[in-house]
Amino acid sequence: MPRVRTRHIAICAVILLWVYYFLPRDEAFTYVYDYGHGASHGSTVAVARYMNDPEFIPLIIATQSSFDWSSVNFTYPPKLTPKLPATFTKRPRIQHKFKRDSRNVAAVQEQRRLEVKRVFEKSWTSYRSRAWMKDALKPISGEYVDQFSGWAATLVDSLDTLWMMGMRDEFYEAVAAVSTIDFGESTTATVNTFESCIRYLGGLIAAYDLSGHEVLKTKAIEVGDLLYAGFNTKDGMPVDFIHFEDAKRGVGLIVESQVVSASPGTITLEFSRLSQITGDDKYYAAVSRLMDVFYQGQNDTQLPGMWPMYVSMSKQDVVSGYQFSIGGNADSLYEYLPKAYALLGSVDASSKKYEIMSRTFMDTAERHLFFRPMIPGNEDILISGNVDILEDGPTLDPESEHLSCFIGGLYALGGRLFNSKKYLDTGAKLARGCAYAYRSFPTGIMPERYNMVLCPGPDPRKPCAWDEEHYTTAAAERVQYKSYLPKGFTTAKDPRYILRPEAIESVFILWRITGDAVWRETAWEMFQAVVNATDTRYANAAIMDVNVIGSKQEDYMESFWMAETLKYFYLCFADPDLISLDDFVLNTEAHPFRLSKK
Repeated sequence: MPRVRTRHIAICAVILLWVYYFLPRDEAFTYVYDYGHGASHGSTVAVARYMNDPEFIPLIIATQSSFDWSSVNFTYPPKLTPKLPATFTKRPRIQHKFKRDSRNVAAVQEQRRLEVKRVFEKSWTSYRSRAWMKDALKPISGEYVDQFSGWAATLVDSLDTLWMMGMRDEFYEAVAAVSTIDFGESTTATVNTFESCIRYLGGLIAAYDLSGHEVLKTKAIEVGDLLYAGFNTKDGMPVDFIHFEDAKRGVGLIVESQVVSASPGTITLEFSRLSQITGDDKYYAAVSRLMDVFYQGQNDTQLPGMWPMYVSMSKQDVVSGYQFSIGGNADSLYEYLPKAYALLGSVDASSKKYEIMSRTFMDTAERHLFFRPMIPGNEDILISGNVDILEDGPTLDPESEHLSCFIGGLYALGGRLFNSKKYLDTGAKLARGCAYAYRSFPTGIMPERYNMVLCPGPDPRKPCAWDEEHYTTAAAERVQYKSYLPKGFTTAKDPRYILRPEAIESVFILWRITGDAVWRETAWEMFQAVVNATDTRYANAAIMDVNVIGSKQEDYMESFWMAETLKYFYLCFADPDLISLDDFVLNTEAHPFRLSKK
């Protein structure tokens, strides 16, 4: 038996003896978890705590991964500047000043909160019993799948949700399991930088920020150093996929010729926060230099102020390209700009760029991407489309998608951060647009991708009266979807709902920023619709067609169902002080990072 494991067992034995002899029998209880996988990958956890002490942090000893990522000898060592900015202390107030709900209202919201928790508990219990330590549960068959390197993505992604819901026993059991994950081995030859950053690194940092458990910090550093190895390239730009064995050897990695802009643009929060909690500037320095490339090219693109959907980090070219969107492929690049400002401020020269980039892209998108659809009720809503730069100039394509629905919440957040009523109003209209799309379809859920009718005229943002003839003509120009389509919609190009969180994300943020109870009612309507359509024997599954009540389900449930979707629903009905937007900024996987304060 290895010496380290023997020492760990001895320590745990001493603790258990102390608990047995000295703690009152009716006030203490003991767990012993052993997730051993052979002599080299084991972790024995002794947990002893008082029943009435929820602040107790149990002893959990991390098992070091089989490879030390901090030991990599880089062929191209990244530069270690700029340094992490000083603590940002002058943030404006973000969250509404809530008053206590009346007794009747509080009772209703508590009932809703518990219902969301019940749905989460069902999914978590099934994952624990049927897919433990695997990346994802299949919610119909009860089988599992590893699609993100086999490091228990659902488990890591759900840690902070367990904490928020007060499921402390389940949380610490999960932490004990996380302590054994071997980030030196992967089920895949390459590691997806983007997904590993937002799910694994983000999940570990957030769980550490909430609980303070050192095991989570230790494992976050392991993942951070793994991802940092992806910057071992000639020009210090990160690769999209890390070749696992080459990265271990320190071989200079080859940056892909073309990637979606969201991939390199979605590292800032995780790396910056990791530098804050470790005091190691290297993570911040790497991502700051990466974002300098986007900053320097922002106004030189074919749609100045925004970046094309595809970029070349190998050439450091974020300018070429004619397709622009805040939807899939680009979304979280834009999402992280105001959030980086919230985390870092703009006093330091290296972080000032985030405020500038935020304001510039928000003004550009408002002018060119958002449109007022022609709908029968003439509701005051906005939808986010796409822009192609053709020979005759920018052309607005009124196609949108569920992934774009984060943008309403982001504009509302920007409205508070940058003291802009215009941004806040725009955010509310965009969030109402996605809520409208949910209500419009028979299941009460919007499709993955769809088209709507533009209001005619030179300014697509101006309202217009419903015109049946114009709608019929516009719809005839599209490839018709065979089933029923609500008025105003011309296609449901992808009619699925795959448990996505973006719409409820914006509803949650608008609720927390405005305090308007209509957003909580909207959240409850959405929750009921989603659960009714997706419920399975084990958990919740994607559905194939939002146009069909009782639609066929797909044996598919990504980790974001518990990490994001149910978390946002829960936070809509929980006490507003839980994850206050004045204390936390959430990454694109809904993981809250604590905002540093002196």
